[in-house]
Amino acid sequence: MLVRRNVIPWAPAALVAVSLITTSCAGQNDDVSTPKSTASASAPHGYVEGAQEKAEQQSRLLLNDPGTGDTRVLDLITGKAQEVSRRTGTAELTTDGRFGYFHTSGGTHVLDGGAWMVDHGDHVHYYRAAIRDVGRLPGGPGTRIRSDAAVTAVTDEDGRARIYRRAGLEKGKAGSPRTLPGTHPGAVVPHEEHLLGVTDDGKVLVYDREGKRAASPAARCEDPRGDAVTRRGVVLGCADGALLVREADGTFTAEKIPYGSDVSEAERATAFRHRPGSDTLTAPAGDRAVWVLDVTERTWTRVRTGPVVSANTAGEGSVLIVLQTDGSLHGYDISTGKQVTRTKPLLAGASAGTDGNAGPVIEVDRSRAYLNDPKGRRVYEIDYNDNLRVARTFDLDIEPALMVETGR
Repeated sequence: MLVRRNVIPWAPAALVAVSLITTSCAGQNDDVSTPKSTASASAPHGYVEGAQEKAEQQSRLLLNDPGTGDTRVLDLITGKAQEVSRRTGTAELTTDGRFGYFHTSGGTHVLDGGAWMVDHGDHVHYYRAAIRDVGRLPGGPGTRIRSDAAVTAVTDEDGRARIYRRAGLEKGKAGSPRTLPGTHPGAVVPHEEHLLGVTDDGKVLVYDREGKRAASPAARCEDPRGDAVTRRGVVLGCADGALLVREADGTFTAEKIPYGSDVSEAERATAFRHRPGSDTLTAPAGDRAVWVLDVTERTWTRVRTGPVVSANTAGEGSVLIVLQTDGSLHGYDISTGKQVTRTKPLLAGASAGTDGNAGPVIEVDRSRAYLNDPKGRRVYEIDYNDNLRVARTFDLDIEPALMVETGR
């Protein structure tokens, strides 16, 4: 989750709600201090109404069986799974770090996973709260949802983008959205108190929170598919590589990161996965290789792996973790492309999902990775710093075909 320096110019009530999260910490004591909000002058620094602040990351896994609709929230601190409302026909499950978005033909259902973090750069706040249903957003499969600390952007399959105030979702109600002009073939991404979008003809536009044009970097992104927010800026997947959009002193610039050679349509990077906060991204490169994009170095590396089901990495010198069709996790040295470790088969007959992340996926946080085993009705916790050792196994009473991690 990104933390913004200022809040959006909406109603005073929204200003107070958002300021509880976005208030700057500069010059304040990390344990207790007085927030700038006059509405909570006696509250400790980092206070969020209705939530408990914790000393460690409060990770939870949201799990769904699309066939039965059975849904669970697995608390990775306690190891216990909580049953929540059923969501049948979920084609894709996504998250922004706190909320789970269940994409169905009847709309996108929103679940507050009750765990999140706020990164202030020099320190991080971790929170946990009650799990609760928030309601439904318009737009079914194909809807792309991106968030920051102030707003949530919902881009439907037709390219229409609606902007919701984050404070409303945090209170349990979606509220009325603001609509951006035009259509956008890729996701609209909130970034640095603005909204980034790509027009149908590939032009990159920057809007303010009111939906007014604010800037237009001199760059294009043809056929945008895939995006990721990193500490270096927003990465957009384009037909000829990636586009890195950054902000400095109110000015937005864009830099192309080309593949460096001709890449076929089937081998394009169109869906990025990475550890939140990392500048190393992964994406399938066809069926038998994985792209690794080092945003800091502006380089692509194509790692030949064999049949790929899912891949991810913690970055910063960690191995590339690949689930292959043999059901085993394979670890690759990104710089050399060599396999350095491999587990025994963990899944029987592993195969990639056909819609979104409907199938085994690898979620990575700051210390562990998680692999869902739908047929085995379990989730594996993997220590990626110890030769992909299975640290814990969580047995479930559902088939967790869909999985995302919140609280990070």
